[in-house]
Amino acid sequence: MKVIAAYLLAVLGGNASPSAKDLKKILNSVGAECDDDRITLLLSEVEGKDITELIAAGREKLASVPAGGGGAVAVAVAAPAGGAAGAPAAAETKKEEKVEEKEESDDDMGFSLFD
Repeated sequence: MKVIAAYLLAVLGGNASPSAKDLKKILNSVGAECDDDRITLLLSEVEGKDITELIAAGREKLASVPAGGGGAVAVAVAAPAGGAAGAPAAAETKKEEKVEEKEESDDDMGFSLFD
């Protein structure tokens, strides 16, 4: 990732086609170790390609990757289609929020340090 970040920094800095030397200079400036094999691999993969097209293609690929923790999203999506199917889950969420609020309101725990 640090080699990719260095490449992107070089491109953002105005260097449309950074070399291995440019990437090493960026990585060395922050004290990161340089792996020549990774730099060579990255440069061979992006050679002759436009960075904005590469980023757009990467976004399309990431859009199809499932991201964990989608329970709340599944309920939100199911609620409009199923009508009341999402209501119990929503009520359960509200109940949890009320419990948390009650716990937060008892900050002094029955005593004061300023008496």
